[in-house]
Amino acid sequence: MPQGDHGRILLADDEPLYLRTTAELLRRIGFDCRTAVDAEGAVRLLSREPFDLMIVDLNMPGNLDLELLNAGRRDYPDVPIIVVTGAPSLRSAIDSVRLRIADYLLKPVKFEDLVSSVRRTLTGRIFGDRGLPFPRSQIADGLSLASEAVPIEQRLLGESQPLRDLLDLVRRAAPSDASVLITGESGTGKELVAQALHYASGRKSAPFVTIDCTAIPESLFESVLFGHAKGAFTGALADQPGLLKGATGGTVFLDEIGELPSSSQSKLLRLIQHSTFTPVGQANPVSIDVRFVAATNRDLEDEVRRERFRLDLFYRLAVVPIVVPPLRNRAEDVVILARHFLHLFQASRGGVASEFSPDAIAYLRNYPWPGNIRELRNVVERAVTLARGPMIERDDLPAALIRGAGNSTRHETTGRLPSCRTQTLDQADREYLVELLRTSGGNISQAAVAAGVTRQGLYKLLQKYGITPAEFRA
Repeated sequence: MPQGDHGRILLADDEPLYLRTTAELLRRIGFDCRTAVDAEGAVRLLSREPFDLMIVDLNMPGNLDLELLNAGRRDYPDVPIIVVTGAPSLRSAIDSVRLRIADYLLKPVKFEDLVSSVRRTLTGRIFGDRGLPFPRSQIADGLSLASEAVPIEQRLLGESQPLRDLLDLVRRAAPSDASVLITGESGTGKELVAQALHYASGRKSAPFVTIDCTAIPESLFESVLFGHAKGAFTGALADQPGLLKGATGGTVFLDEIGELPSSSQSKLLRLIQHSTFTPVGQANPVSIDVRFVAATNRDLEDEVRRERFRLDLFYRLAVVPIVVPPLRNRAEDVVILARHFLHLFQASRGGVASEFSPDAIAYLRNYPWPGNIRELRNVVERAVTLARGPMIERDDLPAALIRGAGNSTRHETTGRLPSCRTQTLDQADREYLVELLRTSGGNISQAAVAAGVTRQGLYKLLQKYGITPAEFRA
């Protein structure tokens, strides 16, 4: 996937004004955006050019029965799709979830929300087919060789103590059926930890079902998860099994659990408490045998204090809490991961570079990695693409990385190490954040997009370093 704010987007919509204005705004912030007014035009573009993302209107010629979505998933499985619609329906929401659509947005869409979804989806591509059953993706976010036949210790890349502690906790928690809450910053690999838990458990031969809590409209939560009976409501022409039906005996992974609306939280709590659910329009409950694993980059304890997340649900989910360490706390693993991604991209794309120069390694080691392993992989992919010779040099790395690692790298390359490496990294982190805000004029959304983190994650970093966004606004 392209680095930073670059990416090739196919925007398909039959509303001329929306199509023209949205495409222009996406281009202004650095995306390469092509447009189509119907499904036929979109398919034609897809056959001629590579794209990193599709933004598709449901209600347009050639896609009224989701033809474009089905064709995209069949012929271009590696291209994620964001659905935009002004006429949401239960059927389209369920089918979108089943097709592993990256996001489901309702018109009118705020441009800021669209950009946030685009950035989240593009960076999510490094997980390798986000949401698809493991082990289709072989390499992602510091976890590799995901086949259930491979021991956990061979799926985790790195030698740092935080990673060893994480591996030990996953190994001990896997055999249990206790609910697990995985927390950590964006880009650290929480979903891959969930998959590791599943494939090291007694449920490994049963399904691993991912439910993205941000992709299901609140009003359709019950129908999408629990299913519905024929005649339960207008348009319910046949019995429809929910996502949980296909998870029997396996693991249900609740991704982005912190984004779940309060009304949906209560329904989920009842499901976890009683291991039963009632499809919409039916009278008799259905029992289910699954293990629940949830993940979030939010501080759920703080969300509970602010009364935005149910305390009882938090305790039900966090029977076994697992914190995935940020990459800045795994300094020993940076070069291991970077070389792993380098060999991955070299093998798949035939790049000329096969190693990093000592100067490039110094910068990789000393950069604070606010976007974690997700950012590291993107950086390596960019470097492999741009490298001219057998080695990736300093000039093949992004300018923002050079700036962020500058102070500590100068100490390393001259042999004068600082007395406290943490202070140096903190200083580089703070300077990077200040530069982000200065460039964006204090706009948190733009700065978060540039850094590859969520708004909440950026706010936490700003609070940590005592930086006030308002100081950078005109």
